[in-house]
Amino acid sequence: MTRERPAYYELGYGEDFGLTALTERLSRPGSATGPAAALGFAEELADRSEGEEAVELGEDARRLLASELPERVLHTVWLASTGNAFDPTGHGMTCRAWLERISEVSTARLRQNKGSYTPPPARPVRDSRLCQAVVAELRVTAPALEEASPLPKLVDCLEQVVTGADADLGMRLLLRALKAHSVPVPYGQYHRLLALGRQFGFPPGAVHDGLAITWPPVGAASRQGINGDFGLSRLARQFTAGWHYRTPREAVAAAVKADGYERPPGSEAAVLLEDTRRVLDPGLSDDAITVLWLAATDRGYSIDRFGLGGREWLEQVAEVCEEHLTEVAPAYVPAAPPPVTGAGDEVLREIRGMSPLAASTAVSPDFHPLEGTTVMEALEQVTTQVDPDLGFRLLLRTVEVLRLPLTEEQYTRYQALAGRFHYGEDHLLFSVYHLVQRT
Repeated sequence: MTRERPAYYELGYGEDFGLTALTERLSRPGSATGPAAALGFAEELADRSEGEEAVELGEDARRLLASELPERVLHTVWLASTGNAFDPTGHGMTCRAWLERISEVSTARLRQNKGSYTPPPARPVRDSRLCQAVVAELRVTAPALEEASPLPKLVDCLEQVVTGADADLGMRLLLRALKAHSVPVPYGQYHRLLALGRQFGFPPGAVHDGLAITWPPVGAASRQGINGDFGLSRLARQFTAGWHYRTPREAVAAAVKADGYERPPGSEAAVLLEDTRRVLDPGLSDDAITVLWLAATDRGYSIDRFGLGGREWLEQVAEVCEEHLTEVAPAYVPAAPPPVTGAGDEVLREIRGMSPLAASTAVSPDFHPLEGTTVMEALEQVTTQVDPDLGFRLLLRTVEVLRLPLTEEQYTRYQALAGRFHYGEDHLLFSVYHLVQRT
């Protein structure tokens, strides 16, 4: 975004906006494609957010109008962005005249809010570094885009928009062309496009939504791109007091869909299923599983008060994960148990180091309290009998729930363990960092 205004996501946008949002709307199957209908879509877009979205729509149109791009270029990128759904030249207008109409729609809506509104001069993004980055991605995808689109010299026209009009809009028009023509985008390039979009201030949805991403297999990337908590410890966190879903199963179903924009669909379900299956393997008692759940949720969902054992509840969790994976990643193959990390003894030492403090505390002290000593014993069991990684994540959650103070030395050791388990940089920051007692 230009320096004068905040990033688009700071303005509240969660998906595409401006001229490219209009072309996306026009490209939808079944949309009317006459001038009146197309202008109606522009008016609807301009009216969103009490007229505030008219700002981006008008700015985009004026950036193209203020450029010296020839009609051929404007016409080509417009058709590519809409998937040939609406061609203004087929209705007696040049593309430049059509952009003037869009600008007028924007101005008219903004004058409803402020009668004296006058469109400011266009503020194109001409940053040479950003221009070069967009052109580089355009050239990477050029062969696939040229094969998918019958429009002559489309890649050259898009490049002219980037370098001769506006890098911001040029980036979004590139994304629209890829989406409208269902061009496969490799996972690595998708990550670059996301990163580039962030530099422009785009919300992730403006890049992701509608893009034909070639995702890697879920099992190979399920933990990539995670900064915070994940798996069973993350699910438990979502069941703390105040969870609002009508049924526990609905809450799990919502949790398994939280893959974010950087991971393949089904990633969170795969991580959660792998955690759950490890816990369900023979060895860990039903009582220990129940204790671990109650502690990690801070009794937010007291399964014991509903006649559910820990094992029975986790079997339901596993069923929800499997149903979602069947839908979004039918080729998913459960990952084998992780290799021995050699960190089990270190995790045990940290659990035992916190046990004296935990002994004087309880989970939910005012409602069916669960003694801290009982929780620490269950954490030792999951660490030795199931998985040190999961044991450590549940320890972090327990420290957070019981509000146990940490020394700076302990936190440093926690950071080292988090690094060995390949946690994201925010994992500790949002869980236990606030509990460190600094001298």
